[in-house]
Amino acid sequence: MQNKYIDRDLSWLSFNERVLQEAENKSLPLYERLNFLAIFSSNLDEFYRVRVSELRHFKRLQKDAAKKLTEKPKQLVRDVQEKVMGLQERFGTAFEKDIIPNLKKEDIYLIEHEEYSEIQREFVFKYFENEVKSHISIYDLNTDFEQVLLKDKGLFLFLDIDKDVLITIPADKLPRFLVLPSNDSSFYVTYLDEVVRANLKFLNKIFEDVASYCVKITRDAELYFDEFEGELVETIKQSLDQRDTGIPTRMLYDKKMPKELVRRLHKQLALNKTDLMPGGRYHNFSDFFGFPKPLNSSTLCYPKQESYAHPDLEYQSSLIKYLKENDALLSFPYQKFDYIPRLIIEAAESSEIHAINITLYRVSKDSVVANALLKCLEQGKKVTVFIEAKARFDEKNNIYWGEKLKSKGATVLYSMPKLKVHSKILLLEGNDFDLAYVGTGNFNEKTARLYTDFVLLTTSRPIASDLKQVFQFLHQPEGFKPRIHTVWMSPFTTRTSLYSKINREIKFAKANKPASIILKMNSLEDEGVIDKLYEASQAGVKIRLIVRGIFRLLPGIKGLSENITAVSIVGRYLEHSRIYCFGNGGQEEVYIASADCMTRNLDKRVEVCVPVLEPRLKAILKKCIDLQWEDNVKARLLDAQQTNTYSKTEGHLINSQKAYFDFFKNKTVEKNPRVIDMFRL
Repeated sequence: MQNKYIDRDLSWLSFNERVLQEAENKSLPLYERLNFLAIFSSNLDEFYRVRVSELRHFKRLQKDAAKKLTEKPKQLVRDVQEKVMGLQERFGTAFEKDIIPNLKKEDIYLIEHEEYSEIQREFVFKYFENEVKSHISIYDLNTDFEQVLLKDKGLFLFLDIDKDVLITIPADKLPRFLVLPSNDSSFYVTYLDEVVRANLKFLNKIFEDVASYCVKITRDAELYFDEFEGELVETIKQSLDQRDTGIPTRMLYDKKMPKELVRRLHKQLALNKTDLMPGGRYHNFSDFFGFPKPLNSSTLCYPKQESYAHPDLEYQSSLIKYLKENDALLSFPYQKFDYIPRLIIEAAESSEIHAINITLYRVSKDSVVANALLKCLEQGKKVTVFIEAKARFDEKNNIYWGEKLKSKGATVLYSMPKLKVHSKILLLEGNDFDLAYVGTGNFNEKTARLYTDFVLLTTSRPIASDLKQVFQFLHQPEGFKPRIHTVWMSPFTTRTSLYSKINREIKFAKANKPASIILKMNSLEDEGVIDKLYEASQAGVKIRLIVRGIFRLLPGIKGLSENITAVSIVGRYLEHSRIYCFGNGGQEEVYIASADCMTRNLDKRVEVCVPVLEPRLKAILKKCIDLQWEDNVKARLLDAQQTNTYSKTEGHLINSQKAYFDFFKNKTVEKNPRVIDMFRL
């Protein structure tokens, strides 16, 4: 076989196609379909800002260096653009031919300025004069383009006049949508774009009755700086503005724009032909996250889903006392996140705890975890916080919390050169015990409502001892090699430990003993891991893979991977947990991890993977795996052709995420029947 791997970028686009499938799904509530269009759009923006930017840098390599690449960058960019154009067509059809007509059936109208009633026209004019006009800039590209830096993800109107003029749509300053008055019960909404279009003549008389076309520029979002020069945090802070002015990677324009206008704008912006992407009348569909709702909108959205209480932790007077004697497993969003800040606040007040160590990768703006750490500092506890200042698109917020915690007395450590810290770990150091926390997701109460993740809480001495080694490495990364024995830690032991587990299953298979591997993760990209799984398949190991995003392995190929089957779950919640299971001759081993099987996670990040040892907790993880494998509502089969065919099995319908909520509901009721009154579906 010439190529044993699916291209990474085309595989990512296949994942975004699964997101688009949700928007196309007529069984979903209308506003949830809009949300999936917004997710698709946001994902695609980031793809162009990061991945396509990297491909363009490859294109600038010297010929000798470019020859060493397995994929020719120019051809790959063309393949990417072709795939994106097909997805954009489906996007437009779903929005214009399906969602918009169905909104009208609900008496919700998203209208253009030509459709305004007299009352609405007057309302829009006043809004324009009072709120919008002062935020608008007009750029004549023929005269002052050298001084103009068109912002990343900025929206503009390009006018059909003799001059090449761009007018800003100030969606970065004002809401993208405006609710309009109505003489009846109908709900009318218009775009900010239409507010500007309706009032162009009040900007300049020559703009009256002129055709205008929406344009959006996507720029290179990578921060380029030398990590070895100067104070890294200050360097990152100074580099953030680069995002607005990086190299353009895509110009999205209204496909109804005359070819001559496209040519003129293409020339003015010095873009390549492959940078041009025709689209609809409007861009930046990520703004649909904030699409206004009418008062009676309950049927337009998912029914409210509360997280359940943890059956063992909810009524404990002391979490620390309970956890000293028992391990616990938390599952988000199925169970409440509240226990995490509650545990840290209890540590602040406990005479048994003298030090708190934590890694923060992405925290929310008003982080309950960071505020709990401030309480620890108020109580005189020693607090050490490692903050990843290079977490893409969260640098500013992370640095804000780092500076605030440091000002209150915390020891704050930041990113190390050439290595990101992606682990999600917490260690409470006690007088005669240590309490360890290892998670698959961030210390973030907002994403804990949207992402599926697991957390292990344990006072296991081997695990706590290993976490101490991880934190010691974070303190002194130069010259210190962690001595760890129970957890896996990237970049030191995760790859070799994973290979060792796979090799053991290969030995079982070759000895005609049962051999199995189940891996659940966000992305499977690393060619070394893929080769190992191919080797295991050829030896007879039964391999099941559940992968949400990038998937580069070719499953079900005779002589290569016929023992590998794979699915992807895309549904209401973003699948984010990583679970690794190995048959081990009937003595099954189960791990949870912050690391995906990507080269960066195995070799270029600090990650932690921890064994879950208690049978009752392993059973909870296996239930998650079993439900996802049985899913015949949201599961797609992953195949070599990237068809994204829905998994269809006989019997009753199983939506794994809904079923897992029911599973935790039952566990909660069994242990504490009165809890269900507080956390009811």
